[in-house]
Amino acid sequence: MLSTNARGFARVVFGPAARALVRLGVSPDVVTVTGTVLTSAAALTLLPAGHLTAGALLLGALVVADNLDGQMARLTGSESRWGAFLDSTMDRFADAAIFAGVAVWALRHLGGSLGNLTAGLALVSLVLGAVVPYAKARAESLGMTANVGLAERADRIVVVLAAVLLVGLGLPAAVLTGALALLALASAYTVLQRMRAVYVQSGGRHGAGTGTGEAR
Repeated sequence: MLSTNARGFARVVFGPAARALVRLGVSPDVVTVTGTVLTSAAALTLLPAGHLTAGALLLGALVVADNLDGQMARLTGSESRWGAFLDSTMDRFADAAIFAGVAVWALRHLGGSLGNLTAGLALVSLVLGAVVPYAKARAESLGMTANVGLAERADRIVVVLAAVLLVGLGLPAAVLTGALALLALASAYTVLQRMRAVYVQSGGRHGAGTGTGEAR
């Protein structure tokens, strides 16, 4: 739900930086990989160490800046299927780092059942969040579309980072636990929405696939 607005905001904020990098001859692919490395490093160092406020703010800036490579590709006319594939793949690494960082923080800094529950919900959110884009990609590989969904990547990242920030500012850890529970439910619902969309487009035909599933 936030994806379109986030892209417009990123174009305004990071447009000058994108043009500057293009003039310097920097490749969009380099920006993609660098952004993922920085995001992963920040998530896996700041969050487990308990620096929630700094981590949430830095990760938020890096996630918004993730739009930079796409802007550069459009400016140079170098948009390609490879670039889209690389960007999507790197996004999965970044998401994994963020939710893993939250899980490790919960195990380190929360006691007993709350820590275990929070860490478990972070991992469930990570897994279901990975299934959401897979469902869309698989549908497209079969010639169908699955663009529906309550919780796309931008929504999931905004919610988890906002919750991390609030806890870092002094709110109870249960705020983050509740946010992760909502994310898990929203992601599961989004997967079901996309499955239903594909089911309708396929005419509701039953039967197993060919077993050649390229992304399995």
